[in-house]
Amino acid sequence: MQAQECIQIGLEVLQLEANALLHLQQQLDITFYQACELLCHCEGRVIVIGMGKSGHIGGKIAATLASTGTPAFFVHPGEASHGDLGMITDKDVVLALSNSGETEEILTLLPIIQRLPVPLISITNNTASRLAQASNVNLYIDVEKEACPLNLAPTTSTTVSLALGDALATALLKWRGFTADDFARSHPGGRLGRRLLLSINEVMHSGKQLPLVNADALLSTALIEMSAKGLGMVNIIDEQGHLLGIFTDGDLRRTLDHGYVDIQQTPIQNVMTSPCLSISPDALAIKAIELMEQHKINALPVIDKEKKLVGSLNMHDLLRAGIV
Repeated sequence: MQAQECIQIGLEVLQLEANALLHLQQQLDITFYQACELLCHCEGRVIVIGMGKSGHIGGKIAATLASTGTPAFFVHPGEASHGDLGMITDKDVVLALSNSGETEEILTLLPIIQRLPVPLISITNNTASRLAQASNVNLYIDVEKEACPLNLAPTTSTTVSLALGDALATALLKWRGFTADDFARSHPGGRLGRRLLLSINEVMHSGKQLPLVNADALLSTALIEMSAKGLGMVNIIDEQGHLLGIFTDGDLRRTLDHGYVDIQQTPIQNVMTSPCLSISPDALAIKAIELMEQHKINALPVIDKEKKLVGSLNMHDLLRAGIV
C-alpha cells in the first residue's frame, strides 16, 4: 500500500464517522431528555452493560458518568448471569448498549431486570429489536454503515455510542449543578488532581524562606536578600508588613539597561515595581499559573486579606508541585 492510499483510507474513515456524528446531532430528540431524567432521578447507581466492543464503550461511559457526579459502574453481562446481578438494586437504572439490540447475553438478563424492577435505557441501532422494545427509553443511533470496509467491525457505531454517552454525562453534569470543586473531589490523583486541589499556601515560601526588605533598604541589600533566598525576587514591605512592591531579576536587568545605577546609594523603593500583582494564599495554584502566563512573569507575592505579605512563589515551585 502506498502512503497516499493509506492516508486516503484514514480520511475516509474520519469523514464517515464525522458524518455519523452530525446525523446523530440532527436526530437527537425527546428520548434523550427522557433518558437524562431517568438517570438524574436515579437514587442508586447507573449500571452499564454491554458485550464486546459495546462493552468497552460502556466501560468508558460508566467511568465518565462516575467522574462527573452520576454514580455508575460497568457490569459484564456474561458475568452478570453468574452472580454479578446481585450488584443491581431496585434503586438503580440500567443502561444497556447493543448495536443490534439482539445481544443474547443482554437479552438473558431482561426478565431479571424487569422483575426487580429497574428502569432500562438502551442504546441500539435497531428500534424494532427486543432490547429496544423492552426498554423504558431507547436511544437510537441510526448508523447506516460501519467505517470497516467489510461493514462488520464495530467502528462508526461505537464512535457514535461513545459520543452519545458523553452527551448524557455532560447534560447530567449541568442538570446536577456539578462544579469544578465537585470534579476535584473525584480526581484527587495525578496532575489533574493537583491542578484542581492544590492551593497557594501549600506551595508558597514563608517564614525565614520569604525574601523581603523594608522600603528604605538599599538596592544592594535587596540584591543580597534576593540572592540568599533564591526565588529570583524580593518583596518590599512597610513597617506593618503590608506589601508595597516587588523587585525581580527582570527588574534588575531593566534597571541596568536604563544606565548606571549606584546599588550602594539607590533605595529599593526607587526601582521596585509598584503596584504589583499578588495572589491569596487560599487561591488554587492553577490560578497562579494563569496570572504568570497572562502577564509574562515568573514570581508572585502572596498576601492575606489585610494586604500583608505572607508568602512568595515562583514558576519553579509550581513545576516541582507537578502543576505545570
